Amino acid sequence: MKVLVSEEVLVDYGQIFVESRDDADVCDLHDAFTGQEGVGLCGGGTGGALMLLTGLRIGGVGFTAELHDSPPALDETWEEIVEVPFRPASEETRLVQWNGQSSWELGLEVRDYRVRYSATGMADGHSKNVREDDEPQTDDRYLLQFWPAPSEPARLLKQTSFVAANWHRFATAPVG
Repeated sequence: MKVLVSEEVLVDYGQIFVESRDDADVCDLHDAFTGQEGVGLCGGGTGGALMLLTGLRIGGVGFTAELHDSPPALDETWEEIVEVPFRPASEETRLVQWNGQSSWELGLEVRDYRVRYSATGMADGHSKNVREDDEPQTDDRYLLQFWPAPSEPARLLKQTSFVAANWHRFATAPVG
């Protein structure tokens, strides 16, 4: 296992992105969840990009991204867990804060990956809403895990909070 990112990441509108394309609008909220019936939180519906949703709307959250050689063991201590397929569109894949404020190179090859996005404390982050720089970090934390795997449909593995439930409903609702 290789740790790709492990630090506080700033979110705005409760969003963080994985991008491997140069398009200006890589990941639209509705497009991100296309084809993921009932699986919110991690939108992989836009080729070469992921939209990651958080409970906190504005401020810093604890965030870790990892690369594994094979599927990591499922850690049931996380409150929310989803999996989606992902294939980078280029060799330059980055974790990007909203509006491109900062980014971290992930070093992923162009190949099919399975992505597991896990969260804890989403309801706490949602209740806090905005975290100022001088305030302590909220309890919401996020883990993004990649491993090589053939493409499979998105799956909801665990859901405990109303925040996650709302995003899973959003991923099911028709656009229009």
